[in-house]
Amino acid sequence: MNDMTQRAAFTHMKDGTSEDWQIIAKNFGEFSKGLPDRIMAHLRLLEGDFGGFKIDRFQHCLQTATLAHRDGKDDEYVVCALLHDIGDTLGTFNHADVAAVLLEPFVSEANHWMVKHHAIFQGYYFFHHLGMDRNMRENFQDHPHYKQTLEFVSKYDSPAFDPDGEILPLDYFEPMLRQVFAQPRKSLYKEAMAESG
Repeated sequence: MNDMTQRAAFTHMKDGTSEDWQIIAKNFGEFSKGLPDRIMAHLRLLEGDFGGFKIDRFQHCLQTATLAHRDGKDDEYVVCALLHDIGDTLGTFNHADVAAVLLEPFVSEANHWMVKHHAIFQGYYFFHHLGMDRNMRENFQDHPHYKQTLEFVSKYDSPAFDPDGEILPLDYFEPMLRQVFAQPRKSLYKEAMAESG
């Protein structure tokens, strides 16, 4: 159990002791368990933000995940679809990067790359209307995850602005999200989690 009364003694990291870092690791372990709840709360910040679209950004995320799920994609992929635009609130100019950083410790390299680059790939449908190069995604055509990202954008992300389309509720995806965020894949994070007990 996390003892919130225990605090490290140092005021500069160079002075930290093993005991200090055991306290911090214990707190880290407890705090990390709440990550799925914080993610869902942050995703809900997109509710009511239409940004000029027919459905709000929260509904768009749910509909993207619904399309991927109904098409038989695995839970990790569906969670990536659910969270692909979670960065809209804080990463106004780089939302895909924000989502990718959040997902990186927990998902495959292919899924991470897909989320990180989805905005460039989606630009094919509208960049030319804004005086930009719609074919920017072609710079990545030789990348091993190009086809997966192209599929994600064309089949799930881009058509997910339909007020008449199916939109499963967040509660439906919650078990998948909790499973994906239950244990990081990257060794550095795994070691930190193991140390924190």
